[in-house]
Amino acid sequence: MMDFIIKFAQAHESFRIPEIEALAIVENVHLKIIHYDEASPLCIVKLPCVDAAKRLVRRSIMAQSIHELWGSGKDLEELNKSVETTSSPAWPKYKTSSFKFVFDSYQGSRSKPSRLSVINNFRFLPFEGPIIMKNPDEVFTILEIWPWNSVPMGIENPDYYHLGRFIANSAREVVLKFDLKKRQYISTTSMDSELALITANIALAAPGKIFYDPFVGTGSFPIACAHFGAMSWGSDIDGRSIRGEGNDKSLKGNFGQYDIESLLGDVFAADITNSPIRRRRIWDGIVCDPPYGVREGLRVLGLKDPEKTPWLVERGIKHGMEFDYVPPKKPYSFMAILDDILVFAVETLVDNGRLSFWMPTANEEDQQIAAPTHPGLQIVANCGPDG
Repeated sequence: MMDFIIKFAQAHESFRIPEIEALAIVENVHLKIIHYDEASPLCIVKLPCVDAAKRLVRRSIMAQSIHELWGSGKDLEELNKSVETTSSPAWPKYKTSSFKFVFDSYQGSRSKPSRLSVINNFRFLPFEGPIIMKNPDEVFTILEIWPWNSVPMGIENPDYYHLGRFIANSAREVVLKFDLKKRQYISTTSMDSELALITANIALAAPGKIFYDPFVGTGSFPIACAHFGAMSWGSDIDGRSIRGEGNDKSLKGNFGQYDIESLLGDVFAADITNSPIRRRRIWDGIVCDPPYGVREGLRVLGLKDPEKTPWLVERGIKHGMEFDYVPPKKPYSFMAILDDILVFAVETLVDNGRLSFWMPTANEEDQQIAAPTHPGLQIVANCGPDG
């Protein structure tokens, strides 16, 4: 096993470890987390080899890059000793390679002369190759963790150093490709592209799997799952959100925009509490953002009081099978629909399939809402958007 250091993006901290652990499952990589603190964007892990490190982050959204860890220390003297102890057997492999050093400083910065001084600290490394600033064979990154507010306080040195040999970047740039500002068809309930992609990763979306979103709307989650190779299906109680204005301004149009139409199984109008889907274990994953009354009120098919509106019952009997029939809807409890989602997942997920859904952490009275549970399901991650 080799030591590596992952550099995470400075956002959504509570999603970092669940996503990277999920990707280890997707890529069939043995991962051991050695050290991680949410206060820092760095995570030290053990992996079998360099190829495993590349595979681990190649579709990650939360990671930015991964580096082979050559040494760590509280000061440059301790860092030097660590580098010599840890990495000296690898030095001959890079003796004639072109190279450069770069800085990645968290909560701090250095002047150009200061950076040069730190780089010269590594003159003991037996490198004879040329220093090339553009596309060298090897990039060595000096990762520094500085105290909070170090720049205005004039702090001269970081709390900790790491030296890493760059291995690979992640897929974080794909967030811009799926940015909602560039999407042809969205609504007020469309999930942010970054969070949709992270959700798809945590749910283990991958080629050869089929995923379902019972609150599909404009298709944010199925699009993210399809990007990672999964065949995506969806339904929504309001077929108008699926159809949009038609052609490009529709859910199917969004799939066309990203050239992933072949990974859209189908979408249809349905209510999860009255779903036409057979209760068979078919889905590898279920991903969704149920309506909870903030952006859109929660309603399901049915009548609040059928005895007081018999004409609506009669209308449904006569016209329910017609293409343009719009069935009546009634208010529904958010906690009840959470229970319905869990039961649906237990009945339709395959073994080791995942349900990944969003929910508020507090109600309108600011009372905390606990994550729902079911004896047939195990909680593997509980993340917060501000975490």
